[in-house]
Amino acid sequence: MITDIFNRYTDEKGRFKESLINDACGLLGLYEAAHLRVWEEDILDEALAFTTTHLKSMVELLEYPLAAQVTHALYRPIRKGLERLEARPYMSIYQDEASHSKALLKLAKLDFNLLQSLYKKQLSNISRWWKDLDFSSKLPFGRDRVVECYFWIATACFEPQYSYARRIQTKILALITIIDDMFDAYGTLEELELFTEAIGRWDVNSIYQLPEYMKPCYQAVLDAYKEIERMENKEDHIVFTMQKRQSVRAYFNEAKWLHEDYVPTIEEYLSVAQVTSEVTLFTVICFVGMGRMATKEVFEWVWNDPKIVGASSKIMRLMDDMASHKFEQERGHSASSVECYMKQHGVSEQHAYQELNKQVENAWKDVNQGCLRPPAIPMPLLTRVLNFARTGDFMYKGRDDRFTNVGDVMKDSIASLFIDPVPI
Repeated sequence: MITDIFNRYTDEKGRFKESLINDACGLLGLYEAAHLRVWEEDILDEALAFTTTHLKSMVELLEYPLAAQVTHALYRPIRKGLERLEARPYMSIYQDEASHSKALLKLAKLDFNLLQSLYKKQLSNISRWWKDLDFSSKLPFGRDRVVECYFWIATACFEPQYSYARRIQTKILALITIIDDMFDAYGTLEELELFTEAIGRWDVNSIYQLPEYMKPCYQAVLDAYKEIERMENKEDHIVFTMQKRQSVRAYFNEAKWLHEDYVPTIEEYLSVAQVTSEVTLFTVICFVGMGRMATKEVFEWVWNDPKIVGASSKIMRLMDDMASHKFEQERGHSASSVECYMKQHGVSEQHAYQELNKQVENAWKDVNQGCLRPPAIPMPLLTRVLNFARTGDFMYKGRDDRFTNVGDVMKDSIASLFIDPVPI
């Protein structure tokens, strides 16, 4: 059990030993382990609070490279870090440790650079597809974020053998970004209802009932669906179709709230908004590209709304809302988790942030529980759901929407993963 990790750090009364305070390595190990919190392990909550307080107080007294490890862990612990994105900075720290293995380090660098070459080739092909769609002129209101979409997907599904999963997920995410902007900031309610009905019918003839500006997007969605339909497993595209219809219906519900100036309860809002976070949809698409381990039973499991998928969706949605709240208010939006919580409970904005952050941390417990005590689902599949929660932490931590407002952090991360090779 996880609590066994703490035996050497606590006395007979369950209190943390004073000697631990002076042991930075021990504190750091305990801090990282504490992020595997689940509901019935209260000692992990205590351990996290204890280690966080003492690591913050001692970090300025530590020397490199331990100081760098502690600083980074306090900002983003291993549990919330995306493996491929964390690999490069860790290699820089590891090579400065006296006990490092030169052979292992070189192998890690070669592996990183080889996979980077694969990413470059795939991103080039996807960028060509996006350029051919010419949405920048046909749909100028939409965000042009195909590189950021590929970054998002590649960090969650990074292994070389999952190229198909990365390609189809990136295409769908780029299209969803356009659809999101169309529903949020451009289409009339009548036009959006036509698009929602067309997705519900899911046939090429529905395109003739749409406004001209919607037709290129609808056709691109149909074409992307055909890629999924060609896969051997028929369960996957059936579930995808059902989930996509549900997603667009959720976008339409959000659009109705906006046009009617309606602020739902936080519970009502999340029942819709967690769908538009698209974690369930991308879980399905990702599983499609992961081969024979994604059986009929696996897709049935996803469709029955398992807690780990719902928790990952909640992390994504709440962190997105807290990061984009100010921007969305400037655009005239009222329905976000922040506004819904404030109105329902009559509290300040700051109090709403505090409570929603608690919900995010509780959702992490559900994600951990789903991974540590999994159902009969292969761990490589569950890891995708975990990684989607991690991408939410990267994209939206610190109330900074790095996807919509691309800044230095996103640019540097893209360059690190796709452009600049690691010096050998």
